[in-house]
Amino acid sequence: MSKKPRRIVSESRGRRLTADEAKRNRELREKVMREVPPAANPKLRPGREGIGARIREARQAQGLTWYAVAKRAGIPNPGTVRDIEYGRDARLRSVEAIARALGLQLDVVPVA
Repeated sequence: MSKKPRRIVSESRGRRLTADEAKRNRELREKVMREVPPAANPKLRPGREGIGARIREARQAQGLTWYAVAKRAGIPNPGTVRDIEYGRDARLRSVEAIARALGLQLDVVPVA
């Protein structure tokens, strides 16, 4: 039987790292950050146009929170409302339920 590889975290759990271990960890972390820098994470903002913006406007006009809208729409996760407002992918069923909960109606119209 082969042994499972030990996790680095378990080696230091319950005790302080020695100076050499701390130095090695710091060097490894710096090396990884140089080789694979973290992706820039610009602050996400709600959409300014489209369905998400309209839903946000209606929600704010009625003084509702994401939670209240999700509850009205029968959606278990208020993050779904936020995701739609921020222009992330969502199920059409969720978008329709949220629109209905806010007194809106989705419609398909020809592009002008």
